Amino acid sequence: MYNNIRTPYYLMDENLIIKNLEILKSVSDRTGARILLAQKAFSMYSLYPLIGRYLSGTTASSLNEARLGHEEMPGRETHIFAPAYKEDDFKEIAKICDHIIFNSFSQWKKYAPFAKGAECGIRINPEYSEIETEIYNPCARGSRMGVTLSAFEGEDLSGISGLHFHTMCEQNSDTLWRTVLEVEKKFGRYLTRMKWLNFGGGHHITRSDYDLETLIRSIEYMRDKYDLQIYLEPGEAVALNAGFLVTEVLDIVKNDIETAILDTSAACHMPDVLEMPYRPPLSGSERPGEKKYTYRLAGPTCLAGDIIGDYSFDNPLKPGDRLVFEDMAIYTTVKNNTFNGINLPGIVLRRRDGAVETMRSFGYSDFKSRL
Repeated sequence: MYNNIRTPYYLMDENLIIKNLEILKSVSDRTGARILLAQKAFSMYSLYPLIGRYLSGTTASSLNEARLGHEEMPGRETHIFAPAYKEDDFKEIAKICDHIIFNSFSQWKKYAPFAKGAECGIRINPEYSEIETEIYNPCARGSRMGVTLSAFEGEDLSGISGLHFHTMCEQNSDTLWRTVLEVEKKFGRYLTRMKWLNFGGGHHITRSDYDLETLIRSIEYMRDKYDLQIYLEPGEAVALNAGFLVTEVLDIVKNDIETAILDTSAACHMPDVLEMPYRPPLSGSERPGEKKYTYRLAGPTCLAGDIIGDYSFDNPLKPGDRLVFEDMAIYTTVKNNTFNGINLPGIVLRRRDGAVETMRSFGYSDFKSRL
């Protein structure tokens, strides 16, 4: 990568973003579904004018995200869902959001008088999910997300124009099809009274093995049977495999195994590595033992578990070597932090013509201003 740019830095590739956006637009063109950017996964607003040429708008999880989408993608739709709204936020939310989705009927009843300019919906919990990692499962037993059928029945739906479900995480469309059938089985009798249905996020639409035809069938089935406008709100799919994190080896530590200390941190710069957990892809490497030299890659913080993973290489690592982690556009810049005062990586954009532009650099003032 670019040796003149100080590490660590995130590198976003505009051509790879466009490749994803073209796939998403093809789904919209074929089905009439409106696809929204879920900003919780990717909020690089300098690309919003580009994204807005392909997608119908943004969806938010907070007032700040709603403002960002409304201001940086003007003229497109702004949707929002939150498990609960704060009173002092809601008046502004109602001014800027086209669709407001409520997590409970109590929230709907509280805020309905202030939401007359927006289309309002209820998030449902079909009590069906194929997500195995419990922290990401919104249909787990006791989940706070969405209204179950038993809590839905008997409620007054006057003023509610749509339903929303979000039950997926990085999954293919076969899961969506089974989920759609469960939604229909439980809530089908209410769909005839709705204008729209939001399939939520978690759809890995731009993944190489994704089954687009089953996605199309799922959309068309609900669209045609119930005369609904269908929405999808993928986040990862917009920037999947379109970003990198470039880092430098600072030192090699030997204690039973060889550990390369990097200037990037799992805890600070790619939190999902510890949260999910998962092993991020790394260019030019293989799994431990598959190549001649195996190292544990770790961050520079005082957290003993700041471990990225074990990787093998053709050649021994040494201080000054640069490594490139892949698929680092999503859930990185939106979740990173300055624990230990570790600097945030810069944000670099590689334009369509190959030109490279540093969009943002960070320093001491960014760390201090948070505190």
